[in-house]
Amino acid sequence: MVNFSLKSQELGRMLETNITKSTFQFLNSLKNNNNRDWFTEHKPTFQKEQEKVKSFFNHLLQLLNTHDEIEKLKVFRIYRDVRFSKNKTPYKTHFSASFSRAGKHRRGGYYLQIAPGNSFIATGFWAPEKNDLLRIRKEWELDTSELVAILNDTNFKNIWGPLVGEELKTAPKGFDKEDPNIEFIRKKQFIFTKSFTNEEVLSDDFDEQIDQAFKAIRPYFDLMSSILTTNLNGESLLD
Repeated sequence: MVNFSLKSQELGRMLETNITKSTFQFLNSLKNNNNRDWFTEHKPTFQKEQEKVKSFFNHLLQLLNTHDEIEKLKVFRIYRDVRFSKNKTPYKTHFSASFSRAGKHRRGGYYLQIAPGNSFIATGFWAPEKNDLLRIRKEWELDTSELVAILNDTNFKNIWGPLVGEELKTAPKGFDKEDPNIEFIRKKQFIFTKSFTNEEVLSDDFDEQIDQAFKAIRPYFDLMSSILTTNLNGESLLD
């Protein structure tokens, strides 16, 4: 991963507010020519498109910082790690970035992928560490009413749909498989995703669609942050 932040020289110029057709054209060509010789020959085109997309990501960073506090923007490298993969193609056929929230009291993160026919945003908790996962499950064992209220909110459902992610087939150790909240307790990930068509990605308001979706996730983040920074008695775990 490569870390990018909004550099001072970028403040003096207009950031990209749109994804352009040329980005899709490059990614489609890369998909059809995923080899080092082709990539080396077309590296100037890659660098041009990468800079445009990186600028768009920095634009989103600015938007997010109007209603959240982002600690880090990470733009992921185009190069694939093929050491342990059967797929030996050397390059990813998408551009992607993540946005990390600042401070111990803010939990959750944002992700965006740009790819022809496979563009989406995702948010939530991809791989909670062991103690966090147990804390979440213990909370759901006690009460899921706040979570259910968020999930059932009409605006939230229209934007994000259902909670997704990997889950166990049965109850985790120490939990009752007959628990009325078992559908949440057995989850290992707590993720929301939203896909976009190519037309939506290339539209003038794609940045606003992303920003509004990320803004809508805040009630969920606020709930999860409260859970993960307190014990079961509601006492703060923060220094």
